[in-house]
Amino acid sequence: MPRANRFHIPGCVWHITHRCHKKDFLLKFIRDRRRWIRWLFEARKRYGLSILNYMVTSNHIHLLVMDREDEWTIPRSMQLVAGRIAQEYNQRKQRKGAFWEDRYHATAIQTGKHLSQCMAYIDLNMVRAGVVRHPSEWESCGYTVIQNPPQRYQVIDLDRAAELLELRSVEELASRQRLWVKTILEGDGSARESKWVENIAVGDEAFVKRTMEGLGMKAMYRKISEEAGMFMLGETKSSYKAHFSSQNRPLSIKNSYKWNLTL
Repeated sequence: MPRANRFHIPGCVWHITHRCHKKDFLLKFIRDRRRWIRWLFEARKRYGLSILNYMVTSNHIHLLVMDREDEWTIPRSMQLVAGRIAQEYNQRKQRKGAFWEDRYHATAIQTGKHLSQCMAYIDLNMVRAGVVRHPSEWESCGYTVIQNPPQRYQVIDLDRAAELLELRSVEELASRQRLWVKTILEGDGSARESKWVENIAVGDEAFVKRTMEGLGMKAMYRKISEEAGMFMLGETKSSYKAHFSSQNRPLSIKNSYKWNLTL
């Protein structure tokens, strides 16, 4: 499984996934999820991280970001957020040991329609897990921010997200996001689409080939596959998989219980 900070392609959008150590539910309390978002905001201020969407679940996170000219922006940001959350949690709980899995995974996403599909996939994570019926019911995600932008402490780069999605305004971004979610929920929105978390690149054939060329030696022995007109640059071995059971315990949004989540 590749480390995200080994890959740097200026202008590329990356879908980053990172899970808690041994799939433990270390983010089950809303206070910890809020702190993760607070440190994400700090990474935007400190390093200029361009954040397009995010989702914080009970035992893993999704983060959609744009790679800029500075190759250290993403790794430094991830180090800041992951490190501070682990430190705060372990101190509060008087806990020792790792908080996160050693590696986080990054998938390059083509802008435009592929990016919109990935954003909707992230938004519906907790719906697929059976925890909520609509992403608006889960506070710890980018959907709520895009639909109701705060006056202060704006985490998501709304203008950049609209631009990369080839939309004319932030208002259109919010409108389209509601439409994407509605369309999926009216269909079969429960299926886990592994392509967004188990590949190195997702897009059309030209994009995937350019990404492969941009990675150079790091893309050796990796194969390009196609599914319903969408192309993917795969891993050399099994990568970021959750291996959770398909059953979820009944729970409240206040997180009184642990639950099994799918990516």
